[in-house]
Amino acid sequence: MLIHGSCHCQNITFTLEWVPAPSTIPARTCTCTFCRKHGGVWTSCPTGTLDVVFADASLVSTHAFETRTADFHICSKCGVVPVVSSRIDGRLYAVVSGNASEGIGRSVLQQATATFDGEGEDARLSRRQRSRIPNVRFASEAATDP
Repeated sequence: MLIHGSCHCQNITFTLEWVPAPSTIPARTCTCTFCRKHGGVWTSCPTGTLDVVFADASLVSTHAFETRTADFHICSKCGVVPVVSSRIDGRLYAVVSGNASEGIGRSVLQQATATFDGEGEDARLSRRQRSRIPNVRFASEAATDP
């Protein structure tokens, strides 16, 4: 199953290949202040592949919390955060915003609250390796034009 998504202005777009196709999509509603204020509802497929394209990479900023273990990719033009990535042991992992996904009915997103307060860095990175999308590619449209 292919899941497409984007920020509001489509400067950041993504395609997630979810294998095998799910009947429901698990989504984590994070309770941290950043995610609460941005409506963060995150999903990932540990057997999937994610392609992220920046139409104008100069309009994308990243935010990392004090641990610097994750980058929230924020469109500077519209303010939406459609993708969060983490580099762990040299490999890139990611989650995508269920709210930025297109063509998915809200009844398919099975939301559950997730609280990671007090989680140590080693436990956090281990969880991300097990649960996040392990095949991630970032590209810029300018770099992909012939």
